[in-house]
Amino acid sequence: MFDQYLIRKDSLENVTKGERIVGFKFAVRIADYRGCFLSLHNGYYITCDGVEYPVSKQKFEINGKAPRSFEEIKTCVWEHWNYDDEGYVYVEQEGGLSSGTHVIGLQQSILAQYGYMPWDEEWVKNPPVPGKGSGSGKTGTICTFELVLQK
Repeated sequence: MFDQYLIRKDSLENVTKGERIVGFKFAVRIADYRGCFLSLHNGYYITCDGVEYPVSKQKFEINGKAPRSFEEIKTCVWEHWNYDDEGYVYVEQEGGLSSGTHVIGLQQSILAQYGYMPWDEEWVKNPPVPGKGSGSGKTGTICTFELVLQK
């Protein structure tokens, strides 16, 4: 529904730690018009220039808090990601990205927060892997964005 608005087009930047470039980040919005409790956010399917980055290489920054892994986020049962709030996805990639245009493939994985489906209890114990279809919520397809590295 809101696929074309998932990534802010001018937000792709390399991330530094001291003098080293350790990855890249970009700004995202939630695809669900209701927002969600953060613990239901299960990560992203991300590719950049054809390279896939698993959830274990991702962190998420929202609500003025430092970037957190999705293992940490699944315990944030009372923290909410509101519809209009922008978050940042951080991706570990030694050396970051080269200057120029990059093609990002993205699919959010946010578990349903209303109703009950037979697989819900299993997903709490073993969340679905982003990009495999299950748990993709309002982003049923992998969206593609062309972004220019800003820094």
